Amino acid sequence: MHVHLQGKKVLLRDIRHEDIDTLYYWNYEAKDREHLNWNGPYKPLDPMTLDEYRTLPRHAESLALAGTDAPRTQLIIEIDGELRGSVGRYWVSEETNWFEIGIVIYDSRYWSNGYGQEAFAMWMDYLFTHMDTVRLGIGTWSGNERMIKLAARLGMQEEARVRKARIVRGEYYDAIKMGILREEWEQLARKQ
Repeated sequence: MHVHLQGKKVLLRDIRHEDIDTLYYWNYEAKDREHLNWNGPYKPLDPMTLDEYRTLPRHAESLALAGTDAPRTQLIIEIDGELRGSVGRYWVSEETNWFEIGIVIYDSRYWSNGYGQEAFAMWMDYLFTHMDTVRLGIGTWSGNERMIKLAARLGMQEEARVRKARIVRGEYYDAIKMGILREEWEQLARKQ
């Protein structure tokens, strides 16, 4: 089963082999790489060749899930028929079935007008539908106001703040955890 989630503005879909070269382009070659200032790890990417990038284990793992019934760890965001970003998840604790999620839209022309909100909402709905988890969360830093506002618009609440715990580009920021419980997500869905 391939994942193909069509929204009004965005399409979320499985990663394909040819996407890896496009992801490399956005991270290493594009003139517009502003997303690197907001997406983790908040420091310059280590230099890497395209061949090295193609062989990263995370790509092999995502490609192996495509076409299966297993919940995805990453989906591609397509806008206007082009790869413009991705959504992902990673485990915080497999024992408690808790993971954090993220989004990156590489092309800054699509940072407004609801593209990110629609993509992230579709990703959250997909995960709550396909996984037996009680909570979805994000981890960010206090200077990442766009992510904090996006999470809040989708019902996430601030759950923790550790003051001056993150260093981003040489400055201290608060570390912030936000999250939403399954029942809160379902209540929001019923209201819409």
